[in-house]
Amino acid sequence: MSFLTILPLAVVMVAGPQLLSAVFLATSREWRRNSALFVAGAALSISAVVALTYVLGGVSTGGGGESNGVLSTVVLVLIVAAMISTFLGREDSEPPKWMGKLEAATPRFSFRLGFLLLGVFPTDIVTSVAVGSYLAANDLPLVDAAPFVALTLLLLALPSLAVLTLGARAETLLPRVRDWMNDNAWIVNEVVLAFFLVLTLT
Repeated sequence: MSFLTILPLAVVMVAGPQLLSAVFLATSREWRRNSALFVAGAALSISAVVALTYVLGGVSTGGGGESNGVLSTVVLVLIVAAMISTFLGREDSEPPKWMGKLEAATPRFSFRLGFLLLGVFPTDIVTSVAVGSYLAANDLPLVDAAPFVALTLLLLALPSLAVLTLGARAETLLPRVRDWMNDNAWIVNEVVLAFFLVLTLT
């Protein structure tokens, strides 16, 4: 898989509450441990989903091209419906209640959050499954998923890396980024869905 192929996949994986959580954790009290364990939890769940899909990839689902066509149509309808719903509900869009805990997050909570967000979030599951299925269908080794996993984790780590490299400037900038993403959650969701729509169509 080329870089141009995995880049949009990695962006889909982190865009939304995943990256927003990484920003929150990078501004939390124990930001080093929290950010590291958040990324570690994400690494475990992404790798597990890709590997499980890869192992099961040889199992025939039946139906051939007709079945795939129906599935693609269903996915497209669901994405468009989600985009419309997100747009119509933009005025009432609020971040999940659990995000209020991030500024005072514990390392254990951060690890669990990374594992769950990147392992059970619908778009992330579908993306990880797509990667594992692609490798299995093309008889490619599982290790070829490493660039996808690594790029996703790098994007998740960007907020904490910014604090490490920029110091006080990042401590000023990140809260602004966090507040903007918090106030414009619907825009972030629309961008995620748009990326996923393009991936489904291509």
